[in-house]
Amino acid sequence: MSVTYHIGDLPAGLDLGPVVAIDTETMGLSLVRDRLCVVQLSAGDGDAHVVHFPRAEYAAPNLVRLFSDAGVVKLFHFARFDLAMIRRHFGVRCDPVFCTKIASKLVRTNTDRHGLKDLCRDLLGVELSKQQQTSDWGAAELSPEQLAYAASDVLHLHQLKARMEALLDREGRRDLAQACFRFLPARADLDLAGWDGEDIFTH
Repeated sequence: MSVTYHIGDLPAGLDLGPVVAIDTETMGLSLVRDRLCVVQLSAGDGDAHVVHFPRAEYAAPNLVRLFSDAGVVKLFHFARFDLAMIRRHFGVRCDPVFCTKIASKLVRTNTDRHGLKDLCRDLLGVELSKQQQTSDWGAAELSPEQLAYAASDVLHLHQLKARMEALLDREGRRDLAQACFRFLPARADLDLAGWDGEDIFTH
């Protein structure tokens, strides 16, 4: 495994393939108050790219190009939050999307544990450490421990996607999952517009 550390953007011309695992690290979980600090990505080859934004400056044309590329599937775990953060800070709507958390909720109905740590342990036999989750991602420079943590959040998503797709096919829920994934950018827009705490589909 290798982790490549970038400041402010990906290098021009970097090809991460047709399916890119993406995650974000932020100062907190408020879409209004907290800013994006890190975007980490992987092509599923065992390597990760960590893009750090030590200041609130988001002129990142190479990242924006990737996010908006309709020919690239953007692979997340809990895409709803990441999509909203990307939309807010980069002004771009990611599509198409695959979310391993939603897929898990559709097929692993025998459990209520759908976190990334749970999926990696249950499906891949991999134990993830969450020790750095609440560290200061807005620091001027990321520590080796932070880089390793950020990388771990994207390095296993391609394997999880393959497992989720097999389970979705087994349970006959692939089309339902795709419909959910197509709606996710709109769900993120609703969150940013103030409906993050309300289910507008209830009576």
